[in-house]
Amino acid sequence: MTDKVIENNQVTVMGEIVSKFSYSHEIFGEGFFMVDIRCKRLSESIDIIPVMVSERLIDVTADYIGELICINGQFRSYNRHEEHKNRLVLSVFAREIYFIDEMEESSKTNQIFLDGYICKEPIYRKTPLGREIADLLLAVNRPYGKSDYIPCICWGRNARFASTFKVGERCIVWGRIQSREYMKKISEDEVERRVAFEVSVSKLEIGEGEPMEAY
Repeated sequence: MTDKVIENNQVTVMGEIVSKFSYSHEIFGEGFFMVDIRCKRLSESIDIIPVMVSERLIDVTADYIGELICINGQFRSYNRHEEHKNRLVLSVFAREIYFIDEMEESSKTNQIFLDGYICKEPIYRKTPLGREIADLLLAVNRPYGKSDYIPCICWGRNARFASTFKVGERCIVWGRIQSREYMKKISEDEVERRVAFEVSVSKLEIGEGEPMEAY
């Protein structure tokens, strides 16, 4: 059962470590730490992806900045309470870590597969230049009754298709994790630069099976 659930959320990221490890939390005596990985896109842009790592997988006291690494794991979410409301925080949860010597040009450095359920009405819109976009929020089940809530963004034909999805429908997604900077208004005269993470969808389909009840 557990293996089957893990299969519905699979991530592989390859890139350069660009931060030291910072302490996150501890569960049953096992410490978890955060580290940032820089992944290149085909467009030569980059994504800085936060990764959560157990101290049992790697020496978190060492400085690996500049090293190349490959991580297999899952994309997970949790709610952090701030400014009188909950904020969705996303990171890659590492299950396997490999150091690598180099990355070939053809390497797929950032891949994700999700099999979950639509938990909010899709938001479809067009940019001023006419590009079609649809935002999805996918609930992906974990063992023991938990779920991760993953924002996904679709473009063009995928956006038109996604705009027809209903809350509770099963949805299967392939794509990559991307980071996006935005400005958050804190007060009348103060703004703060923040980074959001989402899945940029390259392929999606409606899955078979019983619909999940609306959240």
